[in-house]
Amino acid sequence: MKIIRNPQQTEWASIVERPHLDVSQLNATVQGVLNDVKACGDEAVKRYEEQFDHVKLNQLAVTEQEIDEAMTLISDELKEALHLAHHNIHAFHAAQHFEPKQIETAAGVVCWQKSLAIQKVGLYIPGGTAPLFSTVLMLATPAKIAGCEEIILCTPPDRQGKVNPAILAAARIAGVSKIFKAGGVQAIGAMAYGTESVPKVYKIFGPGNQYVMAAKQQVSLHDVAIDMPAGPSEVCVVADETSNAEFVAADLLSQAEHGIDSQVLLISTSEDTLDKVQEEVARQLERLPRKDIATKALENSKLVLVHDDDEAMDLSNLYAPEHLILSTANYQSLAEKVINAGSVFLGQWACESAGDYASGTNHTLPTHQYALAYNGVNLDSYCRKVTFQHLSEQGIRSIGPAVVCMAENEQLEAHANAMRLRVNQMNKEK
Repeated sequence: MKIIRNPQQTEWASIVERPHLDVSQLNATVQGVLNDVKACGDEAVKRYEEQFDHVKLNQLAVTEQEIDEAMTLISDELKEALHLAHHNIHAFHAAQHFEPKQIETAAGVVCWQKSLAIQKVGLYIPGGTAPLFSTVLMLATPAKIAGCEEIILCTPPDRQGKVNPAILAAARIAGVSKIFKAGGVQAIGAMAYGTESVPKVYKIFGPGNQYVMAAKQQVSLHDVAIDMPAGPSEVCVVADETSNAEFVAADLLSQAEHGIDSQVLLISTSEDTLDKVQEEVARQLERLPRKDIATKALENSKLVLVHDDDEAMDLSNLYAPEHLILSTANYQSLAEKVINAGSVFLGQWACESAGDYASGTNHTLPTHQYALAYNGVNLDSYCRKVTFQHLSEQGIRSIGPAVVCMAENEQLEAHANAMRLRVNQMNKEK
């Protein structure tokens, strides 16, 4: 990890930079796969499954018998953990229900909103080096609460054509409608366009590698909505002289092990803490099964010493991290200064892993500085707000002349006429 001590603000832009990848060839490859899936449906998906996941599939759909079997293959301990996490995620997201209000904006003019669930949603769950069954709970639980009619899940199978049993168990617990054996770009294409087996959905959710992210962004241009632009995982930890260096190092490594293109950032007001964290990272790294992945991620990462809390939070807000851990004694006052972050963890006991699995908040969050403008997945992500309005004759009297005037001045005569006819009709009836 690169150590930067008391940088000038002119250096901050380079500090918050994420790793840059040449995606020109990647995008061309992704477009080719998407076009093939759009044209050839199931046949193309199966062909790419054989090419990329090294498995020859007779059918894409996961059967009920396979899900039943999966429930027997996971331990009772894991089953209990899944139910606990699902309960907490459900409780947190159920509290986000929208309460509509009718507002009389002018005499005789009543306006309101209604929240309606997106009818068909698609969930993508990676299943490679780290099968993310926790993401099944994070994505399917709010979809079920929102009332989505169809919840479609795609995830890559192993070389025996089996889906990770924990993914299937989480899907059953959370209420997924249909599950398909498809990974990567071909899965995104199948959900975006629809195939003989996989239904077309209206919005796609879920994380993935660079190819999956590129596919999501490409299909979002014309065919389907997506949850958010996203990239490799990241965490920023703000520390002071009271921070537990062992905890901080563990938090940094918990994100570094996600992938070689992940990034972690420590901002500390204490040089002693910074040095201790650096030592702890080196010590803990040696014990990690995913040491090689974490080591590569740490090459993209930085330890930054700053003068005070204000400077620490200004730099954090510029970075706009996916995860922000305020591991300081005064975390409550620092929390008031948070402007840009996906999800915030307060105090030394709130490790980012809690939010990843079981605290109840959603772990599908904006990365790559998208937290400047995007929020993480929540109940509203699965809904649309439809506006309604009712005008009585009194409403026409209240706003009719203003509508006609504004439309005429925008030179939109048909708009003006639609209101003018009603105004004139009322005047005749007097």
